Amino acid sequence: MHETIHLLEKTDFPKIYRSKVETLQVNLGYQCNQSCTHCHVDAGPSRTEMMTAENIDVIANYMQARNISILDLTGGAPELHPQFRELVKIAHSQSRHLIDRCNLTILEEPHQKDLAEFLAEHKVEIVASLPCYLEENVDKQRGKGVFGKSIRGLQVLNSLGYGKGDQNLKLTLVYNPQGPELSPSQESLQKDYTKFLAEKYEISFDHLFTITNMPIKRFGSMLVSKGKFQEYMQLLRDAYSAENLQSVMCRTMVSVDWQGYVYDCDFNQMLGISLPHNDQIRTHLSEIMNTDLEKNEIMIADHCYGCTAGQGSSCGGALN
Repeated sequence: MHETIHLLEKTDFPKIYRSKVETLQVNLGYQCNQSCTHCHVDAGPSRTEMMTAENIDVIANYMQARNISILDLTGGAPELHPQFRELVKIAHSQSRHLIDRCNLTILEEPHQKDLAEFLAEHKVEIVASLPCYLEENVDKQRGKGVFGKSIRGLQVLNSLGYGKGDQNLKLTLVYNPQGPELSPSQESLQKDYTKFLAEKYEISFDHLFTITNMPIKRFGSMLVSKGKFQEYMQLLRDAYSAENLQSVMCRTMVSVDWQGYVYDCDFNQMLGISLPHNDQIRTHLSEIMNTDLEKNEIMIADHCYGCTAGQGSSCGGALN
């Protein structure tokens, strides 16, 4: 795609280096029960890519070998992977902190009726997409009826103790802008979400993350089709904040794709920018089982401006 070619051209983004790896973020596959317009993975119901059982074993072994603190599961809808629950049980037995990047509507899918109870039983932190607290905006971005399903999902999670201040049952909501713009203040937006959802739906949650839409895959293609790609990239560049460099997620995480190959972050994964190791084109997680990645240079491109623009953006929300 045109946006990918542009992003991979020589960049003037500052060099950055990894600290100790604390988080292993794993994309279990691209299959999803939704097709959101802002999805940087291009996930959807027709996607069939799924991680193999062999690579699930590699994930478990790597966590043990490198003493990984956090296992962050994403997709697609990670819960659709047939070994999702098995991997959760393994990580739980290893005392890892577990994060499920949940789209909420998955809780109403066939064969997932007990999913919420399973996640609560294994103390899985839920990071759930809810790009707005207004039904019209959510359905426009994520599909008709998604908001209603999301609200019902949140009510179920609340009934199990999620979102009520229990550190073992954390519930975080994720906001994405509706279009090519930066997020408002995370702090002020969380207050708005908290007030509206409590008053109208009696829903509570622990945190709100604001995440910048990355100009890649489905969202990038939309920008190109509307002639707004260069304009959006300039917006990200103009809003660059150097203080965000110290907190970008790639410093403390490794991203793994559904085939077991490793990247500096989820966005590099989508662009095919592999984590460098022994001058290989692609590096498999099994090949770095005994490798200390601390102080390694991180692969960068123009999309990195998306993480450092304004208040900053990461898988953990705003950076400042």
